[in-house]
Amino acid sequence: MLTIKRLVPRIAVPLATLAAIGIGVAITLGARHTPTVERIDFGRSARATTPAYDAALAPVSPAEVKEFRIPIEDTTIHIADGATYQAWTFGGTVPGPILRARVGDKVHVTVVNQTRMPHSIDFHAARIPPNIAYREIMPHDSVSFTFTPTEPGAFLVHCGTPPMLMHMMQGMYFAMIVDPRDGWGTKADKEFVLVQSEFYTKDASEAHGQMRHGQPEQGDGQPGASAHPESPASPPVAPDWKEAMEKVPSYVVFNGRAFQYKAHPLTVKVGDRVRFFVVNAGPNLNSDFHIVGAIFDRVYPDGDPAHALRGVQTYMVPAGGGAVFETVFDSDASGAGTYAFVTHSFADAEKGAMGMIRVVAPAELAATRH
Repeated sequence: MLTIKRLVPRIAVPLATLAAIGIGVAITLGARHTPTVERIDFGRSARATTPAYDAALAPVSPAEVKEFRIPIEDTTIHIADGATYQAWTFGGTVPGPILRARVGDKVHVTVVNQTRMPHSIDFHAARIPPNIAYREIMPHDSVSFTFTPTEPGAFLVHCGTPPMLMHMMQGMYFAMIVDPRDGWGTKADKEFVLVQSEFYTKDASEAHGQMRHGQPEQGDGQPGASAHPESPASPPVAPDWKEAMEKVPSYVVFNGRAFQYKAHPLTVKVGDRVRFFVVNAGPNLNSDFHIVGAIFDRVYPDGDPAHALRGVQTYMVPAGGGAVFETVFDSDASGAGTYAFVTHSFADAEKGAMGMIRVVAPAELAATRH
C-alpha cells in the first residue's frame, strides 16, 4: 500500500485512511511551474493606421510574462487631411503600439534605436530606477529591462530625451494598459484606447529651423530624412518650436490624426458596455473627455475599481495622465444613434480632437460585416 513519507516525516499513513477522514493530500514530484510567456515584436506587428488608427483593444493575455520588442524609427505620417509630418516613432506609428498587462505580470521590454539620433523611453506604469531603464539609447543601440506593474490604469509611455517637448511633439508616445489582477469589476463588450496629443506645425516651405541631434536650431532645412516617401497629394508640414513653447497647437488629435474617427466612427452595438482607456500624451494641454448624449456610469481616475466615480458627465485627464471610462448604450437610454466624443475644451476639439461612436442594433452590425 502506498504511503506518504516525504510530506509527513516519520509517519506512514495509508492514503485510504487520509481520504476517509477528509484530509487532502498533495504529492510533489519536484516539478517547477513554468510561467507562460507572450512575445510581441512591434517591428513586425505594427498597429494598423488605415483607414484610421485601430483603437480597438484585445483582451489581456493570460500569460504571466510579457516580452515586448519596440523599435524606434523615423516615419512619415498623416496628421490631418492634406498634412504629412516627418515623425519620430515607437513602432512606426503615432501613437506607437498599445501594450497590455496585468498587475503582477513580469514585463520585459527591449527598445532598439534604429534612427540616427539618441532617444530613450519612460514608462509611467513602472517603478524602476530611471538612470538604468530610461537611459539614453544611442543610434543602433538598445536597452532592455524588466518591471512588474503594481497599479492598474491607463498609462503613458514616452521618450524622455531632452528637449523632451521636441521628442514628444514629434510623436514619441503610446499607451500601456494595466488591468487589475481580478479584472475591472464589470464586463465590457468593447474596449478602445484613445491617446490625445498635440502637433505644432508650420508650412515646410516656410520653415526656418532645423533639428540637429534633437535640438531646435536656427537655419535652413527640415528634420531628418523620413524612412518612407511623402505622399505627393499631402504636402509636408514642419515642427514649430515657438508655437510649442507658447502652447498654441495647430492640431489636437486622438490617436495621431485630426478628425479620423469622424470619417471612420468607432462602432458598437445597442446595449454594449464600452470601456475607454484615455491617455493624454500632451505634451502641453489637458483633455476634458466627454461623450455627447451619454453619461459615464463609471470613471476610474487611478485605475482602481474600488475608487470608481459614478454618473460623470466630463472628466479631466492631465497631460501625462490617464483614466478609464465606462458607459452603456442601453436601448431604453442612449440607444441606437451616432454620438460624438470630444475634449470639452472646444478650441481643441475644433482643431481635431473629436470623433464619432456609431451605436447600431445587433442585426444592423451583422449586416455591415457581410
